[in-house]
Amino acid sequence: MVTGAAGLVGSEAVEHFVAQGHDVIGIDNDMRRTFFGDEASTDARRRQLEDQLGARYRHHDLDIRDAAALDALFATVGDALVAVVHAAAQPSHDWAARDPVTDFTVNANGTLHLLESTRRHAPEAVFVFTSTNKVYGDRPNALPLETRETRYELPDDHPYADGIPETMPIDRCLHSLFGASKVAADVLVQEYGRYFDLRTVSFRGGCLTGPHHAGTRLHGFLAYLMRCTMTGTPYTVFGYDGLQVRDNIHSADLIAAFDAVVQRPPIPGAVYNIGGGRFSHCSMREAIVLCQEIAGRALDHRFDPQARVGDHKWWISDLSRFRADYPDWRPQHDVPAILRAIHDANRDRWRA
Repeated sequence: MVTGAAGLVGSEAVEHFVAQGHDVIGIDNDMRRTFFGDEASTDARRRQLEDQLGARYRHHDLDIRDAAALDALFATVGDALVAVVHAAAQPSHDWAARDPVTDFTVNANGTLHLLESTRRHAPEAVFVFTSTNKVYGDRPNALPLETRETRYELPDDHPYADGIPETMPIDRCLHSLFGASKVAADVLVQEYGRYFDLRTVSFRGGCLTGPHHAGTRLHGFLAYLMRCTMTGTPYTVFGYDGLQVRDNIHSADLIAAFDAVVQRPPIPGAVYNIGGGRFSHCSMREAIVLCQEIAGRALDHRFDPQARVGDHKWWISDLSRFRADYPDWRPQHDVPAILRAIHDANRDRWRA
């Protein structure tokens, strides 16, 4: 079962697990259109999955806030359910501040309903939660960052130089309302694992991206940055003079990590930071240069000194804990490869 099944992560998961021989139930009610407008709709991707996968994929236009409907669907599957991949979410800082109640009920209450239905009907299933590094709030901004020509960077001898580990505290800092709703969901996933002995795992992702990402101004910065470069749409960089650093993970690499824990279930309540790590990361300034080189045209952009609430100056995931538990996994796509894939997959549509 995959929630957010027509979105970036969800659709990648659907295709992957069907290719692995599973039947997949998808849940997606195109809330992304509500969040970000018609250009962000997942309807076309949903129709593509149904056309390509046929009877192996069953789609349900269902809201994860509807506990009764979710429970009824879980009851039809029961013990046959091998895994729940929970990728449905309201993913934007800015949107959450506009409507905190919807943000919280989607991200926190929706996750609670899914956990409870899993506990009641499929307690042996692996529950994979797509969490976020925003659970750490703005605490990473307290790191002793150095200002370099195109980016912020940690000193080479800093304990986090290879990435931020799961041991970084998540409280007593500014999270944004989106970060708070994801913290609630993340802790629920852990608690259901430890308290009820469910096979739950939270993946705290950095920037999740790929060629199927419907990037918008409020979410999905690499896809939207490439789209603006290709179409001549003005782009605004918020805060930090474009020196902020993000690691970026291709959706296929993320789903490969999900598959690893489905095949060999984790310790209940496991938590992993996941992203491109030192293999795949860039600053905003570096990403702009790459987009211009790949698209063969200049980006019309400006720098706004006002940073978004809770936004990180520097984030690179420490992947060592996950790599220690699942040594066969490693990311395959770096930032230039990701941007080329986004460009090539959307060339005709965006330029038109």
